[in-house]
Amino acid sequence: MAGTGLKIMLGLSLFVMLTACGEKKPVEKDLPRVFVQIVKPADYAASVTLTGDVQARVQTELSFRVGGKIIQRMVDVGDRVSARQVLARLDPKDLQTNVDSAQAQVVAEQARVKQTAAAFVRQQKLLPKGYTSQSEYDAAQAALRSSQSALTAAQAQLANAREQLSYTALVADAPGIITARQAEVGQVVQATVPIFGLARDGERDAVFNVYESLLSEHPADKSVVVSMLDNPAIKTTGTVREITPAVSAQTGTVQVKVSLNGLPDGMQLGSVVSATAKTPGKSAVELPWSALTKNLSDPAVWLVDADGRAQLHTVTVGRYLTGHVIISGGLNGGEKVIIAGGQLLHPGMKVEIAENTYKDLAAGAQP
Repeated sequence: MAGTGLKIMLGLSLFVMLTACGEKKPVEKDLPRVFVQIVKPADYAASVTLTGDVQARVQTELSFRVGGKIIQRMVDVGDRVSARQVLARLDPKDLQTNVDSAQAQVVAEQARVKQTAAAFVRQQKLLPKGYTSQSEYDAAQAALRSSQSALTAAQAQLANAREQLSYTALVADAPGIITARQAEVGQVVQATVPIFGLARDGERDAVFNVYESLLSEHPADKSVVVSMLDNPAIKTTGTVREITPAVSAQTGTVQVKVSLNGLPDGMQLGSVVSATAKTPGKSAVELPWSALTKNLSDPAVWLVDADGRAQLHTVTVGRYLTGHVIISGGLNGGEKVIIAGGQLLHPGMKVEIAENTYKDLAAGAQP
């Protein structure tokens, strides 16, 4: 009996121990730690640095007004020219022949006018004496007027031929600098085909090619600081003078012309320049790249709600920057955005916020 009681007591003790083990609370898994940033909207003005060049306000393409073969070229690209300076010449032989022919026609008409004038004078003297008839007098007068008209036409043809001959010399109509040459000696050219490009002296513009999206809103301040690309210390100021209304089919850009307030030493025609423009400020939120994820195909961020749970929230990206992203829509302010530790989260997951840890680590990582 004593053995049986001992076995019963051992069994009860074992049962109590097993029951105690079963009532022990399970160990709670560690919550994922995340780093957050409190949303604080601020006015954000995007700045864009553009590269362009200095051009003349007035640029002219010079061409011959008659066709022919180029026999002489006096200037090249980069040369400075003065008004009425001869730049190139055509072979004048054919046009000189036209001048000679017109000159001969004038001489012939002058002789005819002299002959008809003498005949008319005789008729004037004979008519009062009755030695000629009125019809012969009228015929002599008509012949004189006809010959005089023919002489006038011949003289006009001669003037036109001489003018055409003068067009064999291509002259600059204003002082400036030759910026382009599109023909060479020995080449046969047609009338109006551009031969030289001339940048006239006078006002200068800085010309930039800008993507249309950057001009969705015109800047409130049209003043621009323009500096040399290779030496930013050389700079001047200017004003936006013209924005072309059409987009270039080749580059997909619009042209912006900035009127320069004089050129400093070192900045000249053709110099490569840069200018920085700022768009009007808009309320936006700046977050690090690590905060950005996506909801299907839309950009999104992870937010921590009042219960400490992660929630996926769709946002609108206004601009991508180096290391940062500008959120233009979807965040109002005060939200807690997860900026690190959100790679393995899913909606509704409980998270642990690591206060200030991310900033401390980021500060310590800087050299």
